[in-house]
Amino acid sequence: MPSKAALDPAVSILSLFWLLITNSFNQPSRNFIMSQTPIAAQKGHPKGLSVLFATEMWERFNFYGMRAILVLFMTKALLFDKVFASQLYGSYTSLIYLTPLLGGYIADRYWGNQKSIIAGGLVMAMGEFVLFFCGSLYQSNPQLSMLLFFSGLGLMIAGNGFFKPNISSLVGQLYPKGDIRIDPAYTIFYMGINVGGALGPFVCGLVGDTGNPADFKWAFLAGGIGMLISVVIQFLFNNKYVTDPNGDPLGKVPVTAPKFAIQPLVMIISLVLLSFTTIGLLYIDAKVVNYLFYFLIACILFIAFIIFSDKTLISAEKSKVGVIFVVSFFVIFFWSAFEQAGASLTFFASEQTQRQVGSFTVPASFFQSLNSTFVVLFAPLFAWLWIKLGKHEPSSPTKMAAGLFLLALGYLWIAFGVKDVQAGIKVSMIWLTGMYAMHTCGELCLSPIGLSLVNKLAPVKFASLLMAVWFTANAFANKFAGLLSSLYPDGKTTSFLGYQMSNLYEFFMLFVFMAGSASLILFLLTRKLQRMMNQ
Repeated sequence: MPSKAALDPAVSILSLFWLLITNSFNQPSRNFIMSQTPIAAQKGHPKGLSVLFATEMWERFNFYGMRAILVLFMTKALLFDKVFASQLYGSYTSLIYLTPLLGGYIADRYWGNQKSIIAGGLVMAMGEFVLFFCGSLYQSNPQLSMLLFFSGLGLMIAGNGFFKPNISSLVGQLYPKGDIRIDPAYTIFYMGINVGGALGPFVCGLVGDTGNPADFKWAFLAGGIGMLISVVIQFLFNNKYVTDPNGDPLGKVPVTAPKFAIQPLVMIISLVLLSFTTIGLLYIDAKVVNYLFYFLIACILFIAFIIFSDKTLISAEKSKVGVIFVVSFFVIFFWSAFEQAGASLTFFASEQTQRQVGSFTVPASFFQSLNSTFVVLFAPLFAWLWIKLGKHEPSSPTKMAAGLFLLALGYLWIAFGVKDVQAGIKVSMIWLTGMYAMHTCGELCLSPIGLSLVNKLAPVKFASLLMAVWFTANAFANKFAGLLSSLYPDGKTTSFLGYQMSNLYEFFMLFVFMAGSASLILFLLTRKLQRMMNQ
């Protein structure tokens, strides 16, 4: 484990960057209720937010760096066809968002947030190192390489289940209830996600997406190193800085947790069993029977039963939980289109986009840095905008409906970019770049706002579990995204619900119709949802 002194230069750079970011949000709002928190607490943000920012940044460096080259590794090194690679990608990213259901539940009742974050991070790092060996052996030992491939993905899925819901849940707990800084805090936190999301594809693409499939292994190695840095930051700085408004450390083991549950041996055995389970779940869905859609529906119904059957929840609390489920349904349409970035849009970047800049060929994986780069650039503007609007600020459901509309506009932009372009002709990078810019604006209206909404509406006893509901909607969307990506018209005609697609224009217009319709319906529901939120 690196010493604290060894981390001081990195922490100093992060602190300087953090000051530049938070200076924009230091002014207290005149609408804030003074009795809820001391005046000093209104200025800026708690230092704990910077720790969570850095922890999440390096984890996202790992995740997005690996995601940027995953379908390329599958099609160029493992030689999977695009349909299978798309569907496997969808299953993997779906399970990535499903396991927070279990991780959030265990953290709430047994391990606490901090132990869950560290345990999950270590398992994810192991997954990347297993994939590194897979990338080293795929030519000399294909059978072992295939085993390592599914094992590495399974470890990533298992570890993410403990990491993702718990790091997000801690953000809101840094502030008193009703503090208007929570929305900007989640937007800043989202910047941490996207600093990592921008750096990951760039670094992993630079070392791995070189045109030589044998180099993909270096991308997995870089991701694993980033994950270890994330764990170290959380281990060293959580107890000192990640505290509630009273100064008590957050994320500790629940007082009601049985002592045996946090014994190291018990935790290790639990993680091993879960890892074997996730490896099996992924392999079965990919190779045996496609069960995941039905399993996801069952999970949603089960968790809804747990919450709505709880007799300690009053009617107003259940109404607010109902809002969480409604908006989670609509984000399925957003993410199933948005997550084409790691699948069909990667194929488009690799094969249909003119990537030559002088003598340098831009790696296709670099384009996955665009969204995160735009988030870093645009997030301060959006955080400032919500505060500046004051009493005229749109409701959270209205913002999310606007996010879906902007997503549809992004696909409309790229659809016109490829309209009437003959097969084999590559188009300018401006079409992908413009699309990702519009998608980013849509994402900033939807994702950080959704995270904040869940935190504000969720009853305390179900905080992590309801955060996991948000990620379950992502799970369904990602599985759906893989299915839609498999319809990519690569020289063939595909069909979705009777809609025929024989070229890229028709393929992209599918997402225009889907996201645009969802946006309109959510706009029409916003007043009803506002009444449910304010009971």
